[in-house]
Formats: sequence, C-alpha cells, structure tokens
Amino acid sequence: MNSDMSYDAVMNRKNEIMKNAVGIDYNDFESGSIAFEYEKMMKEVGYTLNEIREIQSYTSVGNTPLIELRNLTKIARMISAPGKGARIFIKDEAANPSGSFKDRRASVSAYRAKALGYEGIIAATSGNYGAAVASQAAINGLKCIVVQEVFDSKGKGQPEILEKGRKCEALGAEVVQLTVGPELFYTSLCLLEKTGYFNASLYTPFAISGIETLGYELAEQVKTRTGKEPTAVIITHAGGGNVTGTARGLLKAGCKNTKVIGASVNLEGLHMASDRDFNRKSFTTGHTGFGVPFATWPDRTDVPRNAARPLRYLDRYVTVSQGEVFYITEALAQLEGMERGPAGNTSLAAAFAIAQEMNEDEIIVVQETEYTGAGKLPSAQLTFAKLMGIEVRRGDPADDKPGERIVIPEHPSQIRVKDMDLDKMKRSYVKNCVTAYSKSKIRPEDITFLAEDTKSDVNYIKNTLDELAP
Repeated sequence: MNSDMSYDAVMNRKNEIMKNAVGIDYNDFESGSIAFEYEKMMKEVGYTLNEIREIQSYTSVGNTPLIELRNLTKIARMISAPGKGARIFIKDEAANPSGSFKDRRASVSAYRAKALGYEGIIAATSGNYGAAVASQAAINGLKCIVVQEVFDSKGKGQPEILEKGRKCEALGAEVVQLTVGPELFYTSLCLLEKTGYFNASLYTPFAISGIETLGYELAEQVKTRTGKEPTAVIITHAGGGNVTGTARGLLKAGCKNTKVIGASVNLEGLHMASDRDFNRKSFTTGHTGFGVPFATWPDRTDVPRNAARPLRYLDRYVTVSQGEVFYITEALAQLEGMERGPAGNTSLAAAFAIAQEMNEDEIIVVQETEYTGAGKLPSAQLTFAKLMGIEVRRGDPADDKPGERIVIPEHPSQIRVKDMDLDKMKRSYVKNCVTAYSKSKIRPEDITFLAEDTKSDVNYIKNTLDELAP
C-alpha cells in the first residue's frame, strides 16, 4: 500500500487505484486533451444488453411492473385544457430485491467482481445504491463496505440517510459513516487500496450499462401495452447515471423520438458540502445540488472519466419543489394505493404537471419508484425539517424556499415545473472542460467530442468557444 495517504496524493493516483479496483485502465481511452473515447469505454463492460438482462435475472433484478396511474391521469385531465392530459405510467422499480432501480446498477458490478475473483466490493454513496450493492454482494457471496456521508458536525443525521444506513447493515454490509465534507471519495479510494476490493462506483461503465436494461424494458412494455413508443420518459436526475443509462436503453430499443426529461428537486441556494446546509434539505438525492454540478462537470467523481454524462441525452430538464414532491407522494399512496419513497416521486410530480401540456393520446412514463421505510416517510422528513427550524405550511409551492420554508400545495393545480436553462448548462460544461484542460490546445476531435457530449453540433461548440475566448 502506498505510504503517502495525503488527500492530494490519493486523488492524484486515482487512475492507478481504479486500474486495480475495476480492471479498467482509463488511459486506454484518453487523447491527452478534452476528448476521450466514450463509446470505447462503455464497451469495456464486455457484455451485451441481453447478457446483462440474464445477469440481472439471476439475482431477480429487473422485469418490474409497468403500472398505469389512471386516477392521477384522470385528475390531470380534469385540470388541463380540453384534449390535454397524457396517460401517466410508472415503472415500479421498488419491486427489485433491495427496493430501487439501483439494483440494476449494482448487479453488473457485483457479477464482474465475483467473476474476476475479488473478495468484496465497496461503494461510496449516501443513497439507495448502498443497499443495492449490499444486496447484490449478499447474493453473490461477496464482502461489502458502504461509505456514507451521514452527519453534520453536531452529529445530526437525516432520517432518510439513517434509514439507508440501517438497511445496508441489515443486508450484511459494513457501513463507514462520515460527516459532511470532501472525504467521501477520498475515504473510498483509501479503502480500495487497503482492502483490494472491487470498486462498485456509481460512475463506471458497469454501473451505467446496468441501467440500460431499464430504458429498454420500459420501451418494450409500453409498446406491448399501447402499441406505440412512449412520448416522453421522465427521469429523476442527480449524478447523471439514471438519465444516461435509461436514455441509452431507450435508444437501443429504437425509441429515437422519445423525449428524455430530467427532473430534480429545486434546492437552489443550498450548498451540499456546507455543514450548515447539509441538514436543511429534506431530500438526500435527486436534487439540483447534485443534478447541476454533475451535469456541468461530470468528471468530478472517483473515476478518471465518468460514464454518466446526462447532457448527451437530455432534451429537457425541469425542477419541482420539496412541497410538491411531498404532495404527490401522498397522492400516489392515497389515490393509487402505492406507498413509495421520495426519489421516484420527484419525477412523478414533474410528470403530473407535464402531462397537462401533452395530448390525451400521448404517453409519459415515470421510470422509477423506490422502496419506502420509516425514515423515508414524509412525516419523518417533515418532523426533522421542523426541528432544523424549517417552516412547513400549506399554500402556493411557488413560495417554497429551500432551507427556510417547505410549502405543500393546497390543490393539484398548484403543481408546476420550472424549466432549467439547458443551453446555459451546456455552455458551463464547455467552459469547465476548457478550464480543466487549459494547458492543451483544443483540436478538431475535441470540438466533435464536445458536440456529442452536449447533444449539440460543431457550430454550437465553435460559437461557445469563441464567446469564452479572452
């Protein structure tokens, strides 16, 4: 093990650590500048989509139900203009073994780790992914360590994150709990060096390829049920893997015209690495605190090149408020009989609003639900919010202010989406690339790569670079 364990030294040997912990040498895809061979990296997985479906089937992952939300569709139509109100479907990913779509992600990494002879796997995550990795490790007979960011400096932890930690432990994982700060990826990398375990990172090609089956399966089910492709699929967006994997699966299913829409809870003004702000949010994932920075600079993770690149696939990116998600969570339970956790319901709140923009014969699909539990229920989250000094009241959710006030709608017509400026985010991403590779001359292949990575074209990138020039 390397003796220099300083933060900078560990982060600087990230590629070396990943080579040992994932079996991928990221240098094989590098060009020495902005561009890298993204699709070549994705092929490093070594399995076809059908082979991944077989891998997932072995551990009972996937083949989850697609459910039409007839009562919510009926209400959307009641408050829409005549002829508006698309049919709303939801993919019940809570039916996976650990209760979320993250099992798809973890299944490929666990299978790969076992096939390569690793003794255990490690994941750095405060979300459902930890439980998914623990579950897949248990099925495959692997040891498991989950590194979580749990507490503020006073030792207070969000009920939802504590719930996830308990679930990881119940599934047999060792849980390393940290206070908020920059240590999450550092600690994970140190543990990978120390244990020699496989890195079940959220951001490797294995993790993203596992989600492709969700988009593909969803497309198959919609075609079988309705005889047509989904008009739009709405995806809760955080670190980018959910959007990337689902969109790639839709494309592999031939759904080139299906609109890919990302949705996040608006936490504008709160800093995720801030000790003060850490517990002043009521959602631990699927929010703009991850959604914006990971879209505008995806290579900020524990791997040298992130396989999750949402700007490649997003057609639209919207936000909803915390209060709107709490409202739709109760509506899903009390109108459709489905008690599910908050992450998928972020997309559902957005889908309920966007369905009212669409025609009645069109189809919008919410591509995930997640399990719920005591710490994830609205009652637990809202009680904790009040303890943290957050005002909780009924009213117009337009008055919601992250960190100060949660406003729960009084009527379903008050659920609305707010469009994020995708053009601005793409320009921000290009700027970040130029800054990161400032010592390299921008070449034609860099411009082509940036066009692909932003779902734009060469002229758009050239114009953006001209605007950025000093």
